[in-house]
Order: sequence, then structure tokens, then C-alpha cells
Amino acid sequence: MIEVNHLTKRFGRVTAVDDVTFRVERGEILGFLGPNGAGKTTTMRILTGYMPATDGTAVVAGFNVFEQPLDAKRRTGYLPETPPLYPDMTVREYLDFVARIKGLPPAERRPRVDTAMERTRVADVRDRHCGKLSKGYRQRVGLAQAILHNPEVLILDEPTAGLDPKQIIETRELIKGLAGDHTIILSTHILPEVSQTCQRVVIINKGRVVAVDTPANLTKRLRGSEMLYVEVDAGAADARALFERLPGVTRVGETGRHDGAVGYEVETVRGQDIRRDLARAVVHEGWGLLELRPTGMSLEEIFLQVTTSEEPVAEVSHE
Repeated sequence: MIEVNHLTKRFGRVTAVDDVTFRVERGEILGFLGPNGAGKTTTMRILTGYMPATDGTAVVAGFNVFEQPLDAKRRTGYLPETPPLYPDMTVREYLDFVARIKGLPPAERRPRVDTAMERTRVADVRDRHCGKLSKGYRQRVGLAQAILHNPEVLILDEPTAGLDPKQIIETRELIKGLAGDHTIILSTHILPEVSQTCQRVVIINKGRVVAVDTPANLTKRLRGSEMLYVEVDAGAADARALFERLPGVTRVGETGRHDGAVGYEVETVRGQDIRRDLARAVVHEGWGLLELRPTGMSLEEIFLQVTTSEEPVAEVSHE
């Protein structure tokens, strides 16, 4: 649905986007993640036709953004980092104005406006001027105009910026509910935003893509080993020594104690599943096995590792 190939954008001697390549499948939510100044917003602006690229190609919903810009824009909804509102218009007037600009037939405008307001929860301020809205409401009105024409592709730049915790949860649920019918790129520097909303992640740093994959696959590539969390009630016995003797275990670390139970992080050789052996050993000793589960690197750990490395650490995956 979205294909970006060798996209480059230079401003004089500064290269803001450097040979970026990735794709987004139909109905997928892709997180576009990077620190401030990494080139996320520039990439989003190129994809929406807001600015031209220096080199490379971008295809949205089957249309080349540079050669067929109007066709691509008709199929794209865009929420920029700062919502494009007119302060002297009421919310309803503004959305009706956007509906006309986007070419919606007169008979469809009011139902589409009403639906967009309900989905983004701004119907209660429909008669309030945009200039008098809180930042959170302005953000949601911006999202309403992006989905107004029911586009195939949604490009959202920092969609939860300025929202309170309740609004953030509601917006995340809305975005997840749009997946399937819409293909979504969600640009953000907020790590929980990606882990709780997106199916795959593109990590960009200094204008270059350093990783494209699911968080789970990135964990496997970066760590090079498997990790388990196990919590046992072993009394005074030394469970750590037992775990260290199990075949395939490379490291055991204690993570904490509470109410007589002890938690351990058990690192094993990559590709070797020792959960059955570990559980059998605990039961054989007569201890209580309170928890046993695999663990992965947090998105924060992945992000820090790939953005502090000089070279990309993961192959770009289109699977």
C-alpha cells in the first residue's frame, strides 16, 4: 500500500532524509520511530506531497506521489504535528469546509462530518471556535479532518501530542480500530505509543533507517540469546545454583525478592527452549513454581541500541 525506495531529502548541505527505504502492507499500522530531528516529519511531508524529495520514489495506494500527486492525496489522510485549524471557524464549520475541499458530494458531507466528530469525540464542542479549543481538542479535530474522506492511507505525525492520559488511551483505541480498513503510518518519538499501537516499527536515526521489523524480531536479532523470567518459592535453597547447572543456560541473575519468593532472569543459548527442563527441575526439588515466561528487550532498549550504533544492526525486512 505504501512503498518508499531510496528516499533522500537535502536542504543545502544538510541531508535530512538519507536513502530511506521501507514498505507498509495494506491494513497495517507501522510505527515510524526516532529521536527529535531524526527526519520523521520530513519523510511524512514528502509522502503527503507537502514537499518534494531530492532523490528516490514514494508510492501511496498505487500512485506515485511525485508523478500523480492529486491521485495520491485523494487517498491519503494527514495529521501534521500542528493541526491545520482555522481559529475563527467552529469545529463543524471547519470540518464542513474540509469536506468541500476534499471533494465530498454535498449529500455525504454532513453524515461524514458527524461520523468523524463522533469517532474522535469532539461532537460536544462542534459549535465552539477552533481558536478557543484546548490543545487536546485541537489534536482530535485534526484527526477528524484526516479521516473525514475515509482515506485508504492515514499518515499521523505525533497524533497524541498534548492529550491527557484518558484521551491518549481513547486515541490509541481509535487508531487501532482504523487498522484493516486503513493503512496507517504513525510517526512518534514516544516509545509506548509504538509498542501499544503498532504491528511493525521503522526506527530512523540521523535521517537513515537503522531497523525495520517487529519489536519481537528486533529483540532476537539484537540480543543473540533467549531470556526467561522465573519466580520460585525455594525457601532457603539456592535456586540460582540449580539453574546455572542446566544445559543451555549461559547466565542467571536475581531480579528481586518479595514475600519469600525470588525472581530470576535466566539467559540461554539462542534457539534452545529450556522451559520444560527448568520447570521439571523446580518441581523435582519440591519448590513452588510461581511464574515462568519468556521476556524480550523493551522497546526502550532496542531504540537505544540501534540509535547509538554507527551502523544499522538489523536487516530491513519486508515480511
